[in-house]
Amino acid sequence: MHPKSSFKSDLKKEKLLQHFLDIQYQKHLKQYTFKRNNSLKEQLLGVDLHLTHKVTNKQYSVDEKAQLDYINEDLPTFAFELSYLKNGTVKPGWFIDSKKTTDFYGLVTSIYCDEPNKFTSCKYYFVNRVKLIDYLSSRVNLKSIDRPKKHGISLVPNLFAKKEGYLYLSSKNKIEQPLNLILKLDFLIKNNVARQLF
Repeated sequence: MHPKSSFKSDLKKEKLLQHFLDIQYQKHLKQYTFKRNNSLKEQLLGVDLHLTHKVTNKQYSVDEKAQLDYINEDLPTFAFELSYLKNGTVKPGWFIDSKKTTDFYGLVTSIYCDEPNKFTSCKYYFVNRVKLIDYLSSRVNLKSIDRPKKHGISLVPNLFAKKEGYLYLSSKNKIEQPLNLILKLDFLIKNNVARQLF
């Protein structure tokens, strides 16, 4: 079986999820107004959403990351991309790409679709990008992590695999062969770099 890109169906799922999330933001983001970003240039910089605080007018940029490959599953982890292949060259993943202007990641997990073409529930975590990178950097040199040779799980020095995180190289099932840092959501919350919004 060849690795495939399921771009078209992903795009449809993304649009449906955006609609569902916009309804949730209206319910749960009481202190903020939000505006979805339609500029491709900004999206490439890691900005899907602009949040503006209603009192201070302070603005934040949010990069939404959704586990759309795992519909109707409740995973305790989230994948942060460290690198990927493009035309045979290793490129920095979105998590350590210094060009990104993201303030927060909006992690969308436990996405349930109980009706056809309609999302019915999910869990949503805000992750402070700078705090997370600073915290991890105090324990691991993210940029010096070598790409493993084999597909699957590898350990990260100074991270406890069962409770904190590990590496996962998708060399057999994805064209881009991403190397992801898989982090436990509980670990992010416990270290005050994330909070669950809904």
